Amino acid sequence: MKKEVRLVNKIKHLLRRANIPRWLHHFGPKKYEFYNHATALLLKEVFKLSFRRVSKLLEMLGFNVPSYSALCKMRKRILLVLWNKILQMTAKFNSDLVAVDSTGFNRTNPSFHYIKRIDRKVMRYIKLSSFLDTRRKKFIALRIRAKPRHDVMDIKHLLNQRINMKKLIGDSAYDAESIHELAHENGIITVIKPKKNVRRGHYRKKQVKNYSERTYHRRSMIESGFSSLKRKYGSSISAKEISTQRAEIYCKVISYNLNLRSRRDFQLGLIRALSNL
Repeated sequence: MKKEVRLVNKIKHLLRRANIPRWLHHFGPKKYEFYNHATALLLKEVFKLSFRRVSKLLEMLGFNVPSYSALCKMRKRILLVLWNKILQMTAKFNSDLVAVDSTGFNRTNPSFHYIKRIDRKVMRYIKLSSFLDTRRKKFIALRIRAKPRHDVMDIKHLLNQRINMKKLIGDSAYDAESIHELAHENGIITVIKPKKNVRRGHYRKKQVKNYSERTYHRRSMIESGFSSLKRKYGSSISAKEISTQRAEIYCKVISYNLNLRSRRDFQLGLIRALSNL
């Protein structure tokens, strides 16, 4: 029970640092605080449970938890601003080297053998563009779309969330004059692989002088981060609306960052204990 209580205290401390109110409504009954909902939603993604099962599990462990229908309704009402605040609290540091890339989450979890039998094409997916700090290996900014768009379209939104970085690493899909100009205005050095036979652009020529093949190879860490995220918390989502799809992906990424943080604290504690021997 101590580990469960410690997890609840960690979530309470996280929400307190993000300046999130105890209740998200003004006139409703003050029966469940926001951390009760947040704890259940995060554990749902960690253990890959349904709303009914996670509510029943926490109730059996003695936690004050809303019903499964209340959790489903609350996930839809949580604003995107609150999810961004919680994510920033899990990665509140200055970043030196940040990698950018995108991936997709399946909207359903079908059997690939069945898809091959009925001769269907690949199912539709939700696009996720993100920033990853290559030193701490944490996701620091997200952009979620219901329909696929070009990767260049999401850079401005990601930079609005996080601009305290020194270098931005990306593949040739991000080699656009608008991205180089936006990064130059914010004092960010772009380490983006140049496209073949494309040399036009004032800011592209400026930034290409700082291109380093050794630094560019750190971009593969964001692909490893996507792979680890999907292996731990699943590569598909069950939500149908875009608001709940965003909430589900944010819960996966926040749980991923918290897991890295707890592992790092454990390693530091082990090093300190061994040094005192």
